[in-house]
Amino acid sequence: MLTKKEQRLRRARQTRIRIANQGVARLTVNRTNLHIYASVISGDGATVLATASTAEAEVRQSLGGSGKGGNLAAAQMIGKRLAEKAKAVGVEKVAFDRAGFAYHGRVKALADAAREAGLQF
Repeated sequence: MLTKKEQRLRRARQTRIRIANQGVARLTVNRTNLHIYASVISGDGATVLATASTAEAEVRQSLGGSGKGGNLAAAQMIGKRLAEKAKAVGVEKVAFDRAGFAYHGRVKALADAAREAGLQF
């Protein structure tokens, strides 16, 4: 019997294989109960081009302290912040890697905010 984490990683594996065949940069998301993390990784998978998370000090201050990173507002802020960082390094088009998480709630909010800020996927 697979654990919940193993099931999620199994779902994520198929998406990552498909994205690797496309050869485009990927926006990957990881969420925990307290924080949400997002990264833009190069097409070959060797380099992290941009990152944003609610664990960063300046993001925590703007959210109002610790423990506020696990909500929709925080996810939207991270999506916008990541899109700005990615555009600064010259990445306009990415493939969205939800890492086995359901496209719902915080993951969806992050994706929508990144799209509104100018990333295409």
